Amino acid sequence: MKDLFKSRFEVRIKLAGYLGGALTALLLLMFLPMAAAAPQAAPRVRDGVGIQGLVMDSRGKPVGDAVVRLAEAGVPGAKETKSSATGAFFFRRLPRGDYRLTAEKLGLHAVVNVHFEPQSGTLQKVELVIEDAGSSRRDPNGVSPSSMQAMTFADKPNFTVAGVTDWTAVGGHGSDSSLRTSEALASETVTLKPEAPGTAQDGGANANEHSETARKMREALAKDPGSFEANHRLGALYLHGGKYQESIPLLLRAYHAEPTNYGNEYDLALAYEGAGNYAQGREQVRELLKHRNNADLHRLAGELDEKLDDPLAAVREFEQATRLDPSEQNYFEWGSELLLHRAVWQAEEVFHKGAAAYPKSSRMLTGLGTALFGGARYDEAARYLCDASDLNPADPEPYIFMGKIQMAAPNPLPCVEQKLARFVERQPDNSLANYFYAMALLKNQDRSADKQTLRKAEGLLTKAVTVDPKCADGYLELGILSASQNNFQRAIELYRKAIDANPQLGDAHYRLAVAYDRIGESPKAKQEFQLHDQIAKQQAQDVERQRREVKQFMILQPGQPTFPPAQ
Repeated sequence: MKDLFKSRFEVRIKLAGYLGGALTALLLLMFLPMAAAAPQAAPRVRDGVGIQGLVMDSRGKPVGDAVVRLAEAGVPGAKETKSSATGAFFFRRLPRGDYRLTAEKLGLHAVVNVHFEPQSGTLQKVELVIEDAGSSRRDPNGVSPSSMQAMTFADKPNFTVAGVTDWTAVGGHGSDSSLRTSEALASETVTLKPEAPGTAQDGGANANEHSETARKMREALAKDPGSFEANHRLGALYLHGGKYQESIPLLLRAYHAEPTNYGNEYDLALAYEGAGNYAQGREQVRELLKHRNNADLHRLAGELDEKLDDPLAAVREFEQATRLDPSEQNYFEWGSELLLHRAVWQAEEVFHKGAAAYPKSSRMLTGLGTALFGGARYDEAARYLCDASDLNPADPEPYIFMGKIQMAAPNPLPCVEQKLARFVERQPDNSLANYFYAMALLKNQDRSADKQTLRKAEGLLTKAVTVDPKCADGYLELGILSASQNNFQRAIELYRKAIDANPQLGDAHYRLAVAYDRIGESPKAKQEFQLHDQIAKQQAQDVERQRREVKQFMILQPGQPTFPPAQ
């Protein structure tokens, strides 16, 4: 199986007797769009109905000993089996319903959603085939997206990234929207961490008070320059005021005066981190760990390892911190580190455990929703984000996350429209609140809504760009609405505003090209198509870089998370 790690991968799912329904494949190392095979007669069996499958590699060889799980939507738990030496697996006596079928081998994961319609005495056949993705770069007619200049859209086009449908695209849809959303949400989840010591700057009266305190401490230090207390107190004051460079020499002098003072050593490590001296900070933590084995030190070590581009070490440190102290913060740090490097299944497990321990933690539910979205479990993701918004309706973060997944998911999501309506009601002058609610209305109505709904959505989008003139996506969607009404001149004006706000918005260039083509301005259309292709090419390079990073992380990462015992 070593060859499986040398290139991109595709999971091709062939469902005999079933062509409808939503088929979603997700793999961090091998997921691309799926192809459904032509229906075939299913074999008769004696013991009822169910799903019969085969796991194979790209050369048609069976993959044995793969862990295969089958979970029914809305039903806790899952059936589990292993593929035989011939790659076969069976799930029999299944009721009608929607199922999530997964296969796992050597760190590779395949996921597909199956709608099962039993027929008397038949098995539904499923084949999971691991293939090289090199032949999947063009559509069935051999036409690249950039060459489809004659196409017109009533909705946002489902572009692949530079014509390459990539396994890192969430849900196997290969859309740049899904990919960018997954990347953005993973990174944004990390920002929900509490602010590190020393990052806040005091202002106003507090600043004056801080200045007076510092003056008195400097006077005390001048009287006794070798004093541990005087150096440490002033160094700590500078540290927590964000003056990291100024704090380091003071904390070092305190260290030399009293080398075994834990609080001072810890503050020194924080100062190194704040000043960007990550290697020195990590060395300081290593020295501390020789004498103390506590969660705070392991968590700080994890932060420094991440900044030193060693995510594997960071994950281990965050896990150890959680073992020693299964706090809300430590669970979140561990889960968000996994999520940041697209280990979505492991992150989901960690966030599930954390959410069970801390059910009132909004950020834990947000992290869980983000991980589920990364695993193409869109409805579940939406429900957890909706729950997060209910915990603190004034917090904009859960709304923003659910707005983004609503846009990237293939179908409308439960509860999201209702919650986004509340977001606008509570924060009417929030540009994102107006934008995301408008997009939920359009998506839920599939842009064929009645005129009243369309006017409402248009009004919300207009409010979004009025509040924030840099809301490029708002201008883009207003342009799409104008184009759908054949008002191409107005659409062109709005697309240009979108590009002015964000010149790297590839969809805006593409739509602008289509609009120019519709009014007969072919040279301008050609120019915009070329700009779109340049942007798409750069995005493809970014995807390739991300692919390598994720691939390396997932291959080297040890097994599934192991949780501390219940407290």
